[in-house]
Amino acid sequence: MRDLTVYSRARRVLLLAIPAALGTRLLPAQNNSDAPDDLRLPNGKKQRDEILKADYEQNLKDAQELTILSRSFEEDLEKDDRFVLSINSLKKLDDIEKITRRIRGRLKRF
Repeated sequence: MRDLTVYSRARRVLLLAIPAALGTRLLPAQNNSDAPDDLRLPNGKKQRDEILKADYEQNLKDAQELTILSRSFEEDLEKDDRFVLSINSLKKLDDIEKITRRIRGRLKRF
């Protein structure tokens, strides 16, 4: 009786494994010729390179804006009392966070 349950389990595993194995063999392989890396612009440059270049330039601009905002926030903190935080300072913190998220999003893209 025990041999019968082992046999039925082995048969069940084989019946489940064979279609999965055939499915992986019959599925078409990924074709890398259609990869976005190979897309070319009309001027002959790779699209990805141009996107990365534009992102880099935008990251530099955002980083400069971030340093200006952080210096301005620091000056506001020095002006304010220890128990007072102006709404303008909170707005600057929100702007700093938005810029940081934009930079992080562009860096994580590729």
